[in-house]
Amino acid sequence: MLEKETMERAQRAKRQGKAPTSQAGEFVREEMHHIREGKHGARSTKQVIAIGLSKARRAGVKLPKPSRGAKAKTRQSAEYATRAARRGRQRPAATRARAMSRALRRESRGAASRKALARQARSAARRRPSTARRAAARKAVRTKGPAVRRAAARKAARTRARRRAAA
Repeated sequence: MLEKETMERAQRAKRQGKAPTSQAGEFVREEMHHIREGKHGARSTKQVIAIGLSKARRAGVKLPKPSRGAKAKTRQSAEYATRAARRGRQRPAATRARAMSRALRRESRGAASRKALARQARSAARRRPSTARRAAARKAVRTKGPAVRRAAARKAARTRARRRAAA
């Protein structure tokens, strides 16, 4: 079930000229909250993200198509969701909605834990090239204040020293 607040946040992001992925992030965030408050579960963090992206597409967020490396079923699902947005909001069949929510309720709630999210972020980062990781780190540094930057530099120095000692 889409929440009014999520729609408003996504629309605000669109007005601010943010990327479609940033707008979709609001829907993923909503899904994480649903799991944390015990509404339902998910098999993995990836599934939580997929549900959020699907909701975003259905709400009319103009997300790009899944990559060519994605499963045919994933691409098909994204296509359906995009088409559903053009049709406008329709209530899903009650039987189908009930079946989906029951299936998700049976799943565990660990997919939205901090540990699971961190694991997902790390594995996603590993799949990206080092240049992209470096650019993301530089962008993140710009948002930190001097105290946090200093602490991060100290931590990096400690890590370097520890790796030199191990080698």
